[in-house]
Amino acid sequence: MTPDTNIFKKKLLDEKKLVEQELSTVGRRNPENAADWEPVAPSEETAERDEVADKLESFEENVAIVRQLESRLGEINAALGKIHDGAYGLCAVCGKEIERVRLEANPAAATCKSHMK
Repeated sequence: MTPDTNIFKKKLLDEKKLVEQELSTVGRRNPENAADWEPVAPSEETAERDEVADKLESFEENVAIVRQLESRLGEINAALGKIHDGAYGLCAVCGKEIERVRLEANPAAATCKSHMK
């Protein structure tokens, strides 16, 4: 049974918007590559040692968050591409249909339950 791609496309687009909003709070689009995000560096206004350490720690957290969100954004974009190409809902490993409950839980799922990581 082929999934209703309109339902999943809406879910994916809604999640994409949320992920991009979250990314914009900890990073910015790379001016040289709009598909790439980079973490926002803390301002260097203060010279107090503790404040500099706090800002560096915050930056390191931003790096981790940007990486995680950027990865999810890639999964979402790949799923949207599959919808566009007519290949949505097919396992990337075996080519069989991905279970509907799996797609409902994760509309960007690329594999069936048998081939989950």
